[in-house]
Amino acid sequence: MLAGPWVPPAAGKAPYLWLLSLSSFAWKYFYLRPSVRELAMLALTTIVFAPIYFSSFWLRDRRLVPVLLATFALGLVWAPFNFGACTFFIFASGMCAGIENRRYAYGTIALILCGAALIALSVDLPLSFLVPTLAIGTPVGIASVMDATLKRKQWQLLRKQEEVEHLARIAERERISRDMHDLLGHTLSLITLKAELAGRLLDRDVEASRRELNDIETHARKALAEVRSAVSGYRQTGFAHELAQARAALAAANVTLDAQVQAFTLPATAESVLSLSLREAVTNILRHADARHCEVSVTLQDGVLVCQIRDDGKKLGSLQALEQGNGLRGMQERVASLGGSCAWKWRAGSRSNCACQREGSHDSRTDRGGPVAGAWRACRTAQAGSRP
Repeated sequence: MLAGPWVPPAAGKAPYLWLLSLSSFAWKYFYLRPSVRELAMLALTTIVFAPIYFSSFWLRDRRLVPVLLATFALGLVWAPFNFGACTFFIFASGMCAGIENRRYAYGTIALILCGAALIALSVDLPLSFLVPTLAIGTPVGIASVMDATLKRKQWQLLRKQEEVEHLARIAERERISRDMHDLLGHTLSLITLKAELAGRLLDRDVEASRRELNDIETHARKALAEVRSAVSGYRQTGFAHELAQARAALAAANVTLDAQVQAFTLPATAESVLSLSLREAVTNILRHADARHCEVSVTLQDGVLVCQIRDDGKKLGSLQALEQGNGLRGMQERVASLGGSCAWKWRAGSRSNCACQREGSHDSRTDRGGPVAGAWRACRTAQAGSRP
């Protein structure tokens, strides 16, 4: 206890200066000579009150009651002998700041001051005791409670801000995790296919194998650059570039790609979601579908951006394996960030439409064009000055 701290660091040095209020006991001795016994009792009272006073800064609510009673008792004992005892009642009023319920705090202040007034009237104490007790104790008690309430609210606000920052860090880590999955999953799948192709061509066509190895190096360097850009937060992948990448990746696996893309202005956020979702769909086709033909269409229907990706793969027998992975989950989270939702269906070995629909729009989850191996739809509200 002697090592401290005696008061919370947030309280600063002011609580130590408030102890100087005990000097009010000395006013009596300007016109009366004190006895040695009285001075000894006063010194003993100060020694006893100091730990009571400092403990009041650490205790709250019910645990504060013994401290309040002890301070009130010191004032009660000294009131008949020294009008400076009013200081103890003022201190007790200020200690009520530790009661977190303001109604109880103000009620306790009223009880302390009323008790001091009853003592003054019952033993006929002078106004030099009663007036300072009421005139100073009332504003000190109220101000202390208000200041403590404000500090508690500030502390709660600080905790909430820290929680928001913590959640923001978690969301940013999840975003980076999704981006890393999309970037590396797609590129590594392509590199794997090209490496297998280069291995098969090595004995038959050395020149073709060399070209595939050069493509592997190119895609590896490009993946490294994209990872660096993604970590720095500056990745800006256009849909046209992503579509060209998808065509190259599918061609390496002997999958033809037919694309029908309408020309319209696309917000950067929606284009990023569209590009990453196309990348995830193509990655799933390469890994799981065993397809030979793929179709991509991007249209604008009644202010709704619709992208459909279809393939003729028959290899995948269940969608559960994909739903448990990070790819579809990341796609769903991205589309949800634009105010939509995603759903996947499975029928006769083929995936049907996956829809993300903005709130209040018509239902667009019906199949279009028969069975499909992968499809998704993203919708968002039109922004001022442009349409999605």
